[in-house]
Amino acid sequence: MTTKRANVVGTGLIGGSVAFALKRAGWHVSGTDIDSDVIDEAKRIGAIDEIGFEPDADLTVIAATVGHIPQLVEDALERASGPITDVGSTKLDICKAVSHPRFVGGHPMAGSELDGLVGARAEMFDGAMWVLTPTPDTDEAAFAVVRSAVRAMGAETIALDPRTHDQMVAQVSHVPHLTAATLMNLADNSAVEHRALLRLAAGGFRDMTRISAGRPSIWPEICAANRTAIAAGLERLTEALADMREKVLADDAQGILEVLEKAQAARINLPTGFGLSEELVEMKIPIPDEPGQIAAIATMAAELDVNIFDLELTHSGEGRRGVMIMVVDAHMSERFVGGLMARGYRPRTRSLG
Repeated sequence: MTTKRANVVGTGLIGGSVAFALKRAGWHVSGTDIDSDVIDEAKRIGAIDEIGFEPDADLTVIAATVGHIPQLVEDALERASGPITDVGSTKLDICKAVSHPRFVGGHPMAGSELDGLVGARAEMFDGAMWVLTPTPDTDEAAFAVVRSAVRAMGAETIALDPRTHDQMVAQVSHVPHLTAATLMNLADNSAVEHRALLRLAAGGFRDMTRISAGRPSIWPEICAANRTAIAAGLERLTEALADMREKVLADDAQGILEVLEKAQAARINLPTGFGLSEELVEMKIPIPDEPGQIAAIATMAAELDVNIFDLELTHSGEGRRGVMIMVVDAHMSERFVGGLMARGYRPRTRSLG
């Protein structure tokens, strides 16, 4: 088989990990970076196979800060013939700025407290969720290439509308990071008066504030790109904290206990990722051979909490029709079929058990 080839633009923590992960999956990886020392180091440690940009690469991954991604994507679209994706943690502004069939927005939900290549590793994305944000302009073949590469890197994919992605990520990533930074600064400020305070910081405090050790320089751009959703999340947080403050002042033991028990149950039930079910169903979905179909169906699957284990697209030689072939968990297939039929699709299912 012909070796697949990729470009990685930006070889820091995430870009370096993408390069390592693709190489582990058997890809040939070319890389570039604005810092010549960084790209030289990436080559030296084996993160990339060669320095440079390959126009005929099967995939190009843009791994830069969110403010720089749109221009780098535009540049890559001019230079490369294959699909382009990115790893930015906000998606709406980027997808608005770049509307092209070969661009598929992406966001790996993974990271490290370490910065740069020193923290990059091939297993960074093993078991992680990687969000893809197809739009009505997205080419189905480009989406399939990006999704296949992400799964080759060990991650599970989920498709979301760019606006929905930003709202969700504000709540589970951006607001927690800003909260951790605020907690850490409160403790640090108190330590000026009580020098022993930070020495008393136990595991719980360290766990809560661990993410504040991440690279600060990327956060002003993230906050600017997702300001509305982040502000709304912070507002909900401050309201919840104010409510807890009132419960504490009122010595409302029962109210405090209810909040803590609800949080405990929610934490225990946090999903740990999608496991491969023993019972799978193949779904064949006839679709119009026109843009927007994969975005509509893949984002619907995410909304219904249906994991797509495999996906294939075929095109009919007669008329503007095609078939989307998906493999999903049998236990969720009925829900998915109902959602598809409500939107005018007529899926056919076959058990793989």
